[in-house]
Amino acid sequence: MRVASAVTAGLALAGLLVAGAAASAAPAGAAKKPRTHVTWGPCPADQKELVEAGAQCAKVTVPLDHADPGGRTIQLAVSRVKAKSPGERRGILLSNPGGPGGTGLAHTLALRPALRDVADRYDLIGFDPRFLGGSTPIGCGPAPRPAPPARTTTPRKDFEASVRAARDTARRCQEHGRNAELLPHASTRNVARDMDAIRAALGERKLSYYGVSYGADLGAVYTQLFPRRADRIVLDSSTDPAATQYELFQRSGRPAEQALRGRIRADVLALLTRAERHPLTVAGRRLDAPLLRMVFKQLVQHEENDPQLASVVSDLKKAAAGEEFEPGPALAGLLDLLSSPDLADSMVGGALFMCGDGGWPAGGWPKDPETYWRNMQRSRATQPVFGPYVNGMIAPCAFWTSAPREPGTKIHNSVPALLLQARHDNNVPYEGALALHRELTGSRLLTADIRAHGVYGRGKDGLTPVPCADDTVNTYLRDGKLPATDVTCAKPQGGR
Repeated sequence: MRVASAVTAGLALAGLLVAGAAASAAPAGAAKKPRTHVTWGPCPADQKELVEAGAQCAKVTVPLDHADPGGRTIQLAVSRVKAKSPGERRGILLSNPGGPGGTGLAHTLALRPALRDVADRYDLIGFDPRFLGGSTPIGCGPAPRPAPPARTTTPRKDFEASVRAARDTARRCQEHGRNAELLPHASTRNVARDMDAIRAALGERKLSYYGVSYGADLGAVYTQLFPRRADRIVLDSSTDPAATQYELFQRSGRPAEQALRGRIRADVLALLTRAERHPLTVAGRRLDAPLLRMVFKQLVQHEENDPQLASVVSDLKKAAAGEEFEPGPALAGLLDLLSSPDLADSMVGGALFMCGDGGWPAGGWPKDPETYWRNMQRSRATQPVFGPYVNGMIAPCAFWTSAPREPGTKIHNSVPALLLQARHDNNVPYEGALALHRELTGSRLLTADIRAHGVYGRGKDGLTPVPCADDTVNTYLRDGKLPATDVTCAKPQGGR
């Protein structure tokens, strides 16, 4: 998960096929409805990767409410890079980059370097999930310019500021424009139904899929709602399908704490102790303890980030000592991101789906702010660095007035799927993948012995690749062969 994704998620970053009229109507309607005509054309000029790849783009019309297929509709932005080997063409491959709230129009194309020759066998289909990017986007009212932290503060004052911000975001999102009509339909189940509508519109019997992080959970929801439409499914870095989003955040504290060792841990604790009373000043900007915790949480996700973490901590120690200095590239980049005028808009997508789901893979937010505060304080004994952060994730959902229209999805099916998980993932802990693996009874689990979030195709992001994982995924997508048993990939050469 990128830094911006965690800011989005915090906004401060199950049995049988689910029954019910809304759940059952969508699969039947998708299977029997006449094929929608798709008119392909050039992709938007701002989608440079798609334009350079010669991709085509289109809009696919889907119901706002899949239980009311004759009612109001919305449009999904979809891209296609056609298979280069028509004689070996397998079908369509969709993907989702996670978030929740990540746009994905160019994401499947971005997988092409990792897919290698497999990319030639699929039409690579990207799409922006409903209400994001080019898919009938939802915006919120203008965000007020955040007040800089005061020269002195307390943990309680910082918490109360986060409560005010969450309440204001909820108000701005629900009162803006016609959002009150749209927000009840922002859910993972509806995104999965939209994926099936894209499949049907393209005239395909099945779809293949790769999803990472929240995108993995979305893929699992698809297998539950549309088991007969799922072809080759790859779920990278998933979560426990019996947990709520708030519980999942809480569970990430312990492994993140374990990732900090030695001198760096002592330095981080000293910086936080100082910032909880006196925010640090760097390049004219005050950094309070909640912000520092968020930054540290991002930097411990990947082993490759350890040098950047050390650099940021070194710079912050200078700030704490009152020294004049020029921030290094790592800290300067974070400051630029945090100062971006687009940051507030990037938070909207995460709020939509975290608040719109009635349960896994999101939902479950306590309504009483004091619940978060009590959990934060209790966590300090064993998780002094990250406990206050992951337990204090008071999202706008605590103040959301539109109730979810459906419960969360209960996962239990035998659809073949390939699951990937880093053993030391401190964003979505390993135990969550084990839980999903048990419920997806036809799945295989590939474990990578690394500290990371996301296992497949790491090389394209400048991270140390896991060839064992890349080869296993590509063999499955190419030949349809799941490993005979679960697989463990050793730490790759060049890893830390």
